Amino acid sequence: MGNCFKKSRDIPISSGTSDDTPPLQQFPKSTQERFSPTTPKKSTLSSSSSSSFPTKPAPLADEVGKVLKGPYVDINSLYVLEKELGRGQIGVTYLCTERATGRKYACKSISRRKLVNSKDIEDVKREILILQHLTGQPNIVEFKGAYEDRQNLHLVMELCTGEKLFDRIINKGSYSEREAASIGRQIVNVVHVCHFMGVMHRDLRPENFLMVSKDDHSPIKAIDFGLSVFIEEGKMYKEIVGKAYYVAPEVLQRKYGKEIDVWSAGVILYILLSGVPPFWGETEKAIFEAILEGKLDLQSPPWPSISASAKDLIKQMLTMNPTKRITAADALEHPWLKEDDDASDRPTNSAVLIRMKQFRTMNKMKKLALKNDCK
Repeated sequence: MGNCFKKSRDIPISSGTSDDTPPLQQFPKSTQERFSPTTPKKSTLSSSSSSSFPTKPAPLADEVGKVLKGPYVDINSLYVLEKELGRGQIGVTYLCTERATGRKYACKSISRRKLVNSKDIEDVKREILILQHLTGQPNIVEFKGAYEDRQNLHLVMELCTGEKLFDRIINKGSYSEREAASIGRQIVNVVHVCHFMGVMHRDLRPENFLMVSKDDHSPIKAIDFGLSVFIEEGKMYKEIVGKAYYVAPEVLQRKYGKEIDVWSAGVILYILLSGVPPFWGETEKAIFEAILEGKLDLQSPPWPSISASAKDLIKQMLTMNPTKRITAADALEHPWLKEDDDASDRPTNSAVLIRMKQFRTMNKMKKLALKNDCK
C-alpha cells in the first residue's frame, strides 16, 4: 500500500486484560507446538476468520471476493455500523454492534477501490493473518473477523474505550517514573510476544498503542499491524518502513531484523521519561542523520533526576549495533521494568509533560499536512 496510508493509520480499536509479562515457558503448550517463532500459523483466510468468535456470515452471492477469496458477506446482516471512530487514507473505523449478541466492537472498513494492485491486497491479507496469529496474547488487540462485500473489506476487532497513550498521560496531568516503567513493561512485552510468535512489528510508536479503558490503571494494547511481517529465518530485510523518529539505524542502512522493534520501544521509553525523542531534526532527512550519528543525550534535564536504572535500560535498547542490543526477553528482566522495579514514585518534572504535549501537537500538524498531500 502507499506510504500515505502507512503513516496515518490511527484506528481506535482493542481491548485487553493483562499487563503481565508472559515468560516463554508459560505460553500454552498447544501454542508452542503449533507455532514456531519463525513460521507463520497455517491459516486460511475466509469471510469469517476467528474461531474464538463463532459468528456465521450471511453470503451475498456466489461471487468470490478478490481479497479473502470467499463469498461476499453483507456486513449489515451481522453488525449495525454506528458512529465513525477514526479515518485513515483508505479506510474508516466505525463503532459497531453485533446483532446476535448486542456486543460493541470496532469495524475498520477498507475501500476495495483503494486496493489498487496485488501488493496492496497481499499487504492486507498479511495483516489479517498476523492479527489472527497474535490474537489472545497480552497487550495485543483482539481480532474478531474479516468480511468482504462488493465495496469494502471489513476488519472487526474489540472496542477500546480509552485514549491514545500520550493523550492519556498528558490529560492526566502528572505521572511518575514508576508509572512510566509500567507502560514501558507493556510496550516491551508486545515486542517480546511478537518475536516469540515469529512476527516483526516494524512500526512501534505511541500512536499505535491505546488504553483499554478510561480507568487510571488501564492496560494498553498494540492496535496496528499494517507493516508487520512474519519473520523468515536468516532473511535480512531492506524496506524502509515506520515513522522517522522511531526508525532504527539499521533500517536506514537497509539491512535489518527483529532487533529494530527493541530500538523503537527504546525511543518510546525515552520520550516517556523526557518528553522528546532522542534523535531530533526539523526534517525527515535531519532526523535520519541524527539517528545514524547516534549521539544519545542522557545528561541534559530531566535526565539528572531520572534513576540510573532507567538510563541503563535506555542505553541498552538504543545500542547502535543490533547484535549488541538487548533483546525484548532480557529487557523484561531488567530491574527497572520488573514489578519490584527501581523506578521512583516521585512525580515527573512538569517540563516533561509540557514537552510531550508540544511533541504530540507537532506530530498532529505533520499528520494533517501528510493527509492533505495524499489527497
